[in-house]
Amino acid sequence: MVRILLFGASGFIGRAVRVVLAEHFTVVAPSRRECDLVALDRADLIAFMRRVRPDAVVNCAGRIVGTAAQFIEAHTLVTAKLIEGVEAVSPRTRLVRIGSAAEYGIIPYGGDAAETDPAHPVSEYGISQLAATDLVRLAAGRPQVDAVVLRVFNPVGPGSPHGTVLGRAADLLKAASASGAGQIELGLSDAHRDFVDVRDVAGAVLAALRADRLPAPVFNVGSGRAVAVREAVEMLARQAGFTGHIVDGLRSPAAERSAAVPWTRADISRAADALGWSPRHSLADSLAGLWAGRLGAPAAPNDTLAFESVTS
Repeated sequence: MVRILLFGASGFIGRAVRVVLAEHFTVVAPSRRECDLVALDRADLIAFMRRVRPDAVVNCAGRIVGTAAQFIEAHTLVTAKLIEGVEAVSPRTRLVRIGSAAEYGIIPYGGDAAETDPAHPVSEYGISQLAATDLVRLAAGRPQVDAVVLRVFNPVGPGSPHGTVLGRAADLLKAASASGAGQIELGLSDAHRDFVDVRDVAGAVLAALRADRLPAPVFNVGSGRAVAVREAVEMLARQAGFTGHIVDGLRSPAAERSAAVPWTRADISRAADALGWSPRHSLADSLAGLWAGRLGAPAAPNDTLAFESVTS
């Protein structure tokens, strides 16, 4: 059976990807303790990959809060090591990397971001992601590398982390439900975001692995729809049965990576045409899954930020 080496399987996106891939392939998903992509040097990573002998490699690992140096380590340098590892161990093994809409930077209000548009990130996070994508783009031009970046917009759904605005909103709503509070404070803005269900992101990874050939090195993965952040939070509140007030409050540290971007919406036609992929879940479905997951989960810790799945 086809063997997939999946990194970041304990994170938000990685968990969803693992569930979907396990239905079709043998999935090898090392923990960070077993294979720390940041700490491991090139030789040790190559030795690890030689032991696994994967038919494809998927990297869902990354960081959503940190310093510029930490972002470069987690995204850019890790990508360089993975490309070198694939080339050394098994040329033409497909490498799928989860990237971020933060690579685009400012998108004109009302417009769609297409993969052919210039990318001008406005955060250290976005710069590190774009540098990793450029490494993949460069490597994909060589005959021994078969690599692709899925540029994910704003993933949401079951397990959304506390560092995202909707994950944080869910935790506050859960706490309010438990205490009977009539108000929650949440850092809001007038921004519009393209929210895509994490299960649809997993479906895009599957589509990228199944494609006979990849006609381009970058594919947007979004819903193709921009929704006001306030509207999404209000939808979640209705899902939770919360009838109190939502007032503006402190923003999460993770919000800094996209604070300067008021509008995001993906052009997803390339993924539809080349991969046969399109999103299946509505935002209402995603929020229902997010809230249902919170009801069955312990309270989330305060903002985090370990080496795990990327969110935009």
